[in-house]
Amino acid sequence: MKSFLICVTTLFVSFVCTSFLPLPPLTPQNVEAGRRYVPNDAFGFGEKLEYRVGYKFITAGSAYFYVRPQPVMRNNQKCYDIRFEVRSLKSLDWLYKVQDGYQTLLDVDGIFPHEFEQHVREGGYSRDFKAQFDQVNNIARANDKEYQIPPFVHDIVSAFYFIRTHDLKSKRKGDVIQLQNFFDDKTNDLAIRILGRQEIEVGAGTFKCIVIEPVIVEGGLFKSDGRIMIWLSDDDRKIPVKVSAKIPIGTIDSELTSYSGLRGNLDARISD
Repeated sequence: MKSFLICVTTLFVSFVCTSFLPLPPLTPQNVEAGRRYVPNDAFGFGEKLEYRVGYKFITAGSAYFYVRPQPVMRNNQKCYDIRFEVRSLKSLDWLYKVQDGYQTLLDVDGIFPHEFEQHVREGGYSRDFKAQFDQVNNIARANDKEYQIPPFVHDIVSAFYFIRTHDLKSKRKGDVIQLQNFFDDKTNDLAIRILGRQEIEVGAGTFKCIVIEPVIVEGGLFKSDGRIMIWLSDDDRKIPVKVSAKIPIGTIDSELTSYSGLRGNLDARISD
């Protein structure tokens, strides 16, 4: 059971760290030094997405994404304050307690990060990490050091929200898309493979989805012998409906159980 809970945590961290798509083409019309405008009809202030994490019929934990209702200011810019948390069930804390928290301050206009924090508590292991992004000078400050970064680089949470601003309707099975993101002390290369479209049923209802598979390239942030698949609602919201990861003992799934505060209609939902 302890190894199962570790896999649950890995699944959700992989969920955040691999759900990435590339930046749109940068043009003089939408970019200046450290600033850009990215249209966003996918999410807004107050959105909350909740998930059940389990193996077959066993529930081991829960997770949620939350955009706090009020903006915060960083570098004189209005930002979304976005939180992502993973928790084991209290009844299993005696065996292996998981309480992980992530935060990103995401530029409202440009959908890029100004700050990122990670606080991991898993069993007897703990880790705290913070990065500040100077998007004007292409510098990330972390671990008391400075690192060169590509323009408008993402952290592992902001990239998840950036993907949702994209029009995925033109993507077809077999398409492969690239992205770079910064974590710890380096920029990592990731790829997303489009697997197709599918209807699935989860606790929150039945949804039409686009299915993607993150592919970790050599030198990437996470490596796994298993396969991770992500189902995004096939509409303007593009919320993650399900995440599935293969492990030696089977498959771990995280499924959407509830949602609130959406920016618009969830057209991909076809039944309760």
